[in-house]
Amino acid sequence: MSEKVPPFVPGLAVGHGQAYGGHTGCTVVLGPFRGAVEVRGLATGTRELDALSPHHLVPRADAILLTGGSAFGLAAADGVMSWLEGKGRGYDTGVVPVPIVPAAVIFDLQADAPRPDAETGDAACEDARESDFPEGRVGAGSGATVGKVAGREGSMPGGFGAWSTPFGEHRVGALAVVNALGDVVDAEGRIVAGARGKDGAFLDTLAVLRAGGVSPGEMGAKAETPAPGTNTTLAVVATDTPLGKVDLGRVARMAANAVTRRISPVHTPFDGDIVFAVSTATEERAVSSREVLALGAVAQDVLERAILRAVTEGAR
Repeated sequence: MSEKVPPFVPGLAVGHGQAYGGHTGCTVVLGPFRGAVEVRGLATGTRELDALSPHHLVPRADAILLTGGSAFGLAAADGVMSWLEGKGRGYDTGVVPVPIVPAAVIFDLQADAPRPDAETGDAACEDARESDFPEGRVGAGSGATVGKVAGREGSMPGGFGAWSTPFGEHRVGALAVVNALGDVVDAEGRIVAGARGKDGAFLDTLAVLRAGGVSPGEMGAKAETPAPGTNTTLAVVATDTPLGKVDLGRVARMAANAVTRRISPVHTPFDGDIVFAVSTATEERAVSSREVLALGAVAQDVLERAILRAVTEGAR
């Protein structure tokens, strides 16, 4: 049995919803919180990311949605908004509170299969809990795969992973949905999940690409060519340290290096990678560059752990 995720960041609740049939789903992170985002993907599917800008009128988001179903899955955000509205939560417009729900998608589409919708988003909110949330092939990680340089035929399961650690009197946590073209590697550079050849051995995606690609017959007749935008790693790093949006943006940028360290290759023309950073602290305060540096380094470390757990738990 794998090590249990330590207590997560105070002020957050995480829940999963499954589309009918279980081939895809969504994951919601309930706040409220201040947030920022680092976009490194070339073909992302998103909603309301501009609300996380330090220049935006709205100071806080109420939830973040990570979802399967490609752009169709953004419909799950409607269910999250309705659920939050029912709780009286959202930005006060003077008419009704309007929930702010930034969202991002992975590509896990299957022909004639259900996709996450408003009902799935509502179910994820109902499932939300502060700790002991499931990992692996659940929620937005349900249909995730990794190692697709020769197509889905030789890929391995991806999934959803989490980790958390203390940071002084605060905590830092990370959530990851791993659906990458590349291989996932450990701290020693060993492939732990990735593309496999017909004999079941790892192909080593980076080596294959350096050699010019998969040779004819390497994967048999069912091999496919990756399509742009069909692979994505989504992540949320969170803390109860009282950071503002600008400093959260710096943390998100540093934490995004975890994706670079654990996925090889990464940020390709076929991946749409996004890292959110959030703070649940009620107030914000100015922090030194030294503290931001330390927090960013810890955020990178916990995100690396979450990425590895996504594929190890997904393989169970």
